[in-house]
Amino acid sequence: MFLTMLKAKLHRVTVTHAELGYEGSCAIDETLLDAAGIHEYQQIDLYNVNNGERFTTYAIRGERHSGMISVNGAAARKAQVGDVLIIATYGLCTPDELKEFSPQLVYVDEQNRIKRLGHEIPVQSI
Repeated sequence: MFLTMLKAKLHRVTVTHAELGYEGSCAIDETLLDAAGIHEYQQIDLYNVNNGERFTTYAIRGERHSGMISVNGAAARKAQVGDVLIIATYGLCTPDELKEFSPQLVYVDEQNRIKRLGHEIPVQSI
């Protein structure tokens, strides 16, 4: 049996552009793509922290070190400049692969610059 696992996450990136007239996709600063191991044209899920929208598109390269997060095409109706997003990718693993598996987590500041990288989501207490 295969299990669908979180492969990578860009945590709390800020939308810098929303281009309704563009063909589609989400342009992401190439530095962030590299840090998360996200490939151009790979499917991504976006979770809008501001309005609760959840949607799927694909990643394209944005200018390196620009901080760009551009939500394009129809997805631009689901996020606007200034919104905070979580961008995630998933992959399939066998139970044996899980022994060596860990996701790539990228945490950013308000300008979408990398603050830290990790492989575990910190435990939260209530």
